[in-house]
Amino acid sequence: MTVLVASDLDRTLIYSSAALALAMPDAQAPRLLCVEVHESKPLSYMTEDAAGLLAELAADTVFVPTTTRTRKQYQRIQLPGPAPRFAICANGGHLLVDGVTDHDWHASVVRRLAAECAPLADVRARLFATTDPSWVRKHRVAEDVFTYLVVERDLLPGEWLAEFSAWAGERGWTVSLQGRKVYAVPKPLTKSAAMREVARRCGATLTLAAGDSLLDADLLLAADRAWRPGHGELADSAWTAPHLDVLTERGVAAGEEILRRLAATGRAWRPAEPDAPAAVGLV
Repeated sequence: MTVLVASDLDRTLIYSSAALALAMPDAQAPRLLCVEVHESKPLSYMTEDAAGLLAELAADTVFVPTTTRTRKQYQRIQLPGPAPRFAICANGGHLLVDGVTDHDWHASVVRRLAAECAPLADVRARLFATTDPSWVRKHRVAEDVFTYLVVERDLLPGEWLAEFSAWAGERGWTVSLQGRKVYAVPKPLTKSAAMREVARRCGATLTLAAGDSLLDADLLLAADRAWRPGHGELADSAWTAPHLDVLTERGVAAGEEILRRLAATGRAWRPAEPDAPAAVGLV
């Protein structure tokens, strides 16, 4: 029996320095392991206990990192345990197999986007026309399939976000605010579609998932069982589903608890070890 675990990374399993503040006072903070370095600086962390749980999980299941990050951004992360055979990047736009892009999968995604939603160029033009440099720090395109802004969160006008979300929704795009980033992602570009493809390839009999943002909702709905932390977009909107466990933990403590539950569920589905044969005496 094969168990597939597809989990979001940022603010689900790994946390930046800013996101660590979600967890607890400094004096109560657990020991941390750095899992990402960027420009010679530590960038992302998980607790040491979470690292041990992830190594156990990856040994017992098909663990699939499932992220909105680009391939380059994902490859900066050094997760504990064996290297995952599969990884989903760019919100499902790229499927990596043993670290190599599956070009057939990407081509199928590009065809679907062209057929089902407004072009990326139209969305970018709208962003440039309606945003202001006083609160936008960067405009970025990810893997030529979606776009995002880096913003000053405290200065971001709430009415702009609502208006842009409505405009994008009418054109087949989803808008998600995560930390200091505003993502605009085509609705057909989903983590769940890529997860189903991996499940088909590995013959998974059970799929488990975890995530914290609006862009994870389709993934959580597609899994047999799912978990979300007590922080993030989904928590803010009290989003739930019949097969979803909602955690009270926040920050790195939530990441650790998610891994604890994923590992326990994976163990429960493993076939029982056969009893050792009884010793036979010599006559």
